[in-house]
Amino acid sequence: MAEAKPILKRSDIDDKYKWKLEHLFETDEKWDEVFSDITKEVEAMDKFEGTLGKSADDLYECLSKNDKVCLVLDKLYVYSNMRLHQDSTNSFYQSQSNKAEMLLVKYMGKTAYIIPEIVDIPEEKLAFFMEEKEELKVYSHFLDNITRKNAHVLSPKEEALLAKTGEIANTAEDIFAMINDADIKFPEIRNEDGEMVPLTKGRYTLYMESEDREVRKAAFEALYDTYIKQKNTLAATYYSSVKKDVFYAQVRNYNSSLEAALDDDKIPVSVYETLVNSVHKYLPLMHRYVKIRKKILGVDELHMYDLYTPLVENADISINYEDAKAKILEALAPMGEDYIAALKEGFDGGWIDVYENEGKRGGAYSWGTYPGHPYVLLNQADNINSMFTIAHEMGHALHSYYTWKKMPYVYAGHKIFVAEVASTCNEALLMEYMLKTTTDKKARKYLINYFLEQFKGTFFRQTMFAEFEKLTHEAVENGEPLTCEGMCKMYHDLNRKYFGEDIVIDERIDMEWARIPHFYNAFYVYQYATGYTAAIALSRQILSEGKEAVDRYIDFLSKGNSEYSIDLLKGAGVDMTSVDPFEKAMAVFSDLLDKMEEEI
Repeated sequence: MAEAKPILKRSDIDDKYKWKLEHLFETDEKWDEVFSDITKEVEAMDKFEGTLGKSADDLYECLSKNDKVCLVLDKLYVYSNMRLHQDSTNSFYQSQSNKAEMLLVKYMGKTAYIIPEIVDIPEEKLAFFMEEKEELKVYSHFLDNITRKNAHVLSPKEEALLAKTGEIANTAEDIFAMINDADIKFPEIRNEDGEMVPLTKGRYTLYMESEDREVRKAAFEALYDTYIKQKNTLAATYYSSVKKDVFYAQVRNYNSSLEAALDDDKIPVSVYETLVNSVHKYLPLMHRYVKIRKKILGVDELHMYDLYTPLVENADISINYEDAKAKILEALAPMGEDYIAALKEGFDGGWIDVYENEGKRGGAYSWGTYPGHPYVLLNQADNINSMFTIAHEMGHALHSYYTWKKMPYVYAGHKIFVAEVASTCNEALLMEYMLKTTTDKKARKYLINYFLEQFKGTFFRQTMFAEFEKLTHEAVENGEPLTCEGMCKMYHDLNRKYFGEDIVIDERIDMEWARIPHFYNAFYVYQYATGYTAAIALSRQILSEGKEAVDRYIDFLSKGNSEYSIDLLKGAGVDMTSVDPFEKAMAVFSDLLDKMEEEI
């Protein structure tokens, strides 16, 4: 295991490793000025109420003005939250973030009439508007996505009331974030050298990769014992979040909260179910992997804290940030010169916040706001996992980069269903490159295992998360309360199902659900699994077909959300409504298992 460095204060980190948020606002005073100006614009957004069905001009004026206001609100919200994420203990940015969120809630109330009024426009009249005013045609897909959900749109008065619940609806997620990012404190543990060292969320993965089993066990127990101390609060917080999801689904006349979540992007519920059923079909492969891991580690009992340590003794897995960037550039060369130039611009242009510091949000993400450049938050740990995280998040970033170059603001975003394809395709290409260029037998064995781990973590584990979400939401929909004990049993049983009989399902892992931030964005994580599946297919098309596949892929990146995700992926070359992508992904996983068994 690489030696853990002391956690630095943000002021101690070199500026070249910090993102440049001044590209959004030069100063906080400028943010205040823009906030004041846009507040007046938000207050005036209800002036269009009652006019949208009168004429094409009225409809266009409202939609175009709405885009301009949203663009500024996005910028305010993104800036204030990224400032907060770089140091969640900063009270100034806590306040600024709250101001931005309250303004967004106000905006939602002031514009709650827009969708109901569009829904009330007769189909023939709306078609006439589109023909009459050329400028309206840019909103064709946007309008179709509204009118197709007519049965789920309420009256203007009801929509306005629901909009006012927005701030309350975010309470569970906000409380969890404060517990998880700011308040929770982990104890020290003893490292390989017998020294007492601090445990953080950022360092937890590092410790779990340690070759010293006692270090892994100590980190595992210390982390989960800390969450267990908060178990009732965390259970109540998550239960509140699920009740919110069920409430919104029911008032909008959906059959389930799952259907409501997927309908936003017109994803059939059958896609979710096909994923879960496909994983269940191939769980014997996952159990086979666990058995291989137990054999290689040579332990009488395999525990949950044994799942992440490298299977190759003394494998050199350390790679610093600069070397990781260089390897990523080489690995993604098949994407073409334009893609590589954009990647270099991101690496050198102040897009990335690299290292962990006191108070910084854990994990990694890509964010930003149209029409500027995207940003990436990292917590670099100088290992292979961190290198793949860089490639992953830059996949998200370049997805935004290409979309923002081509699409108007109304289509500048990405549905998560396709967003995870862009990020994971980068990872798949990087893995193919590493396997081809690594000649050391021990290192190759490590990489084969790492690829297997990606399947385990992204395909199987995220689907287990997705199944947990489905079970918890169904329980609440059936009138059953969610208790800490009940969710822990549910989670324990899922671990047993997914990992099989060759591993001890340690009691502490039953609390893992309590530390997953994505659970506060319901039915999000399944898209990691579907995205991974699509990315495996696309990466192989890029490597085998060359320019033709790259052109399709860049076109896919450039379309934003101007089409439904299922159609976007079909255009790129993958049909996610069929079982075929899942079958092909599992064929790759099975082949990797064969290779690993040959190595041992």
